[in-house]
Amino acid sequence: MQKRILAVAALVIGLSGAASAEQIAVGNFGVAANGMPYAVALEKGYFKAEGIDVSGIITSAGGGTSLRNMLAGGVPYGEVNPAVVIAAIQQGADLKIISDNVWTVAEFVWAVKPDSPIKSIKDFKGAKIGYTNPRSTSQGLAMLLVKEAGLQPTDAELVRTGGFGEGVAALDTGLITVAPMAEPVWSKFKDKYRAVATASESLPPLDNVVGVTTANMAAEKGEFIRAVIRARRKAVEFMHENPDAAAELIIKHYNIELPVAKSAVNNLTKSKTNGIPYWGTGQIRLDGLKRMIEVQRMVGTIKGDVDYKAIIDTQFLPKDIQTIIE
Repeated sequence: MQKRILAVAALVIGLSGAASAEQIAVGNFGVAANGMPYAVALEKGYFKAEGIDVSGIITSAGGGTSLRNMLAGGVPYGEVNPAVVIAAIQQGADLKIISDNVWTVAEFVWAVKPDSPIKSIKDFKGAKIGYTNPRSTSQGLAMLLVKEAGLQPTDAELVRTGGFGEGVAALDTGLITVAPMAEPVWSKFKDKYRAVATASESLPPLDNVVGVTTANMAAEKGEFIRAVIRARRKAVEFMHENPDAAAELIIKHYNIELPVAKSAVNNLTKSKTNGIPYWGTGQIRLDGLKRMIEVQRMVGTIKGDVDYKAIIDTQFLPKDIQTIIE
């Protein structure tokens, strides 16, 4: 009888553990650099150390798809482009920005063929500059670079390529003369091309991705959300302290070679844009968020006023980083 009771108790405990497992949604996880801390958190056991079971990471090729996946699947926590979140809020979605995860766009490099006469953004007049898709971050940044160079919007031609890999192919075939490459794509091809601009040197800090949740999930899964943010923060700290070791963990989730991963992680952990690092702790940097929204206005993603105080909720952040940096 005692053995039977213990067996039933074990089954109940096992079912309870399974029921507590949750997925999170991270745009471009396994492809783009923004999601790398989650790979480290998984491999280092940081989620479990914080008392939660992240059963999987839902990924997608873009912020809009990630947000739709999150909303459709009842996922407590998602990481997406802030412009996508704000556009959804403006359309009636009950969402809150709850963490600020990537504080700059330092993963972006604009590259040319080695024999190109283009040496800097000052030479962008008459250039064909690639971008991924309409209303994408890469389109907005290309427009901003042209402006930073002191040129008129019509002085350079922006050409849609459909993706970063496709942009490399377009550069090879001469369809474009300048290609945007985001880590880890740049680390993969840096020996073949020449960088003429880096976001960390040419552009101000621009928020790249934020953590979000819905009102329902905020009420139901608050402790889970807090634990995700704490675990990710630990992963970011580990990456800064041990970039090569972090790269070895990341390749288990990213389809890249170890030297590429090491190059990308080292580049981004060392990167500073006006003194601000690439991966953030979760603390909200309102200045960078506002700049990114203005860039998204340029491409038509965001229209109308944005009430930042109404869409940001810092209650899920650790107490020492709940203050918003203006």
